Amino acid sequence: MRVEILGQERRRRWSNEDKLAIVTAVGEAGATITEVARRHDVTRQQIYTWRSELKKKGLLSTSGNAVFIPVGLSAAQADVSEGREICCGIIVLRLSCGRTLRFESSMAPDVLTQIIRAVEAA
Repeated sequence: MRVEILGQERRRRWSNEDKLAIVTAVGEAGATITEVARRHDVTRQQIYTWRSELKKKGLLSTSGNAVFIPVGLSAAQADVSEGREICCGIIVLRLSCGRTLRFESSMAPDVLTQIIRAVEAA
């Protein structure tokens, strides 16, 4: 048997966006890690490594089933009489890593997202 090597094999470079897209493709429409790895011509271990790397960078939630749910306060505010002063409530959020965050309901969503990512990455 004769084998010819025609060119130098080079490592592929993946951007964080590409890695994130591949990692998040796992589970979409029931796709398994093996299927996603085969589709993108990478190994399963590479996807596990990228998942860990992205979590450390705060680009991927540590919980695969973590979901942000929009909450409306209009019904709660309607019950408050006009004579009483409305104050900001405190929201308690328990993260999958076992930590608890307490913050005012008036906190900007983008700031809260950055805080959650930093706490989960720590």
